[in-house]
Amino acid sequence: MPGGKDPGPSIKKPDEYEALKKEGYSKSKAAAISNQAAKGPAARSAMAKKAARSREKGTSRGKR
Repeated sequence: MPGGKDPGPSIKKPDEYEALKKEGYSKSKAAAISNQAAKGPAARSAMAKKAARSREKGTSRGKR
């Protein structure tokens, strides 16, 4: 981990969390994605589908 800091016990896949942070994701979004990935590919796919539906509806927080 950069600077020797551990992201904490709530992060299930710290390597993926750090990679997402380097890509520019926020701490909370990187944690959500990496923890969902720890549950397996089916859970991550479900999360991606839910995000796509919210973007289609225009309910994402980015569209205010």
